[in-house]
Amino acid sequence: MADPESSWTSKASSYLNSAESVVLVLIGIALVLVAILLLYSSMDDLWEATRGGTGMIEHKAIEILNTILLVMMTMEIVYTVAISLKSHTLNAEPFLIIGAIAGIRRMLVITATSTEHDSDKFHETLIELGLLALTVIAMAVAIWILRFSFRRYVDRRDADPH
Repeated sequence: MADPESSWTSKASSYLNSAESVVLVLIGIALVLVAILLLYSSMDDLWEATRGGTGMIEHKAIEILNTILLVMMTMEIVYTVAISLKSHTLNAEPFLIIGAIAGIRRMLVITATSTEHDSDKFHETLIELGLLALTVIAMAVAIWILRFSFRRYVDRRDADPH
């Protein structure tokens, strides 16, 4: 006869797994809708900029690039949600990629919008850019380490039946 407590916990675990899957699907749908709306907004800005001439293109280019990079980050989060839904595990690499994109996005915005010549502000901007660059490099190294260790240890373990 089955232990009633293990049967109860087994059912509770199954319900919670189902609830997690439902929530992840809803999060994924919401993120895809946000990405589509952002992309539509960006394309509308691009169309408006092309009708306004070169001055308008220069003015809108950073805003459009910023939005497109935000769409990329959003879709990388969707990918992470999909992986979590499929495997019920959390993978670190997509978060590192999102962080690297976010750092690069911020660096682009800072460099494109920094037209002030105030020496204190310029010094602070350089420090922020340096820290962002170090962060992006650290994330790239972390991604490389994850991929290297996966190829070296996980793939080798799967290939070797012993």
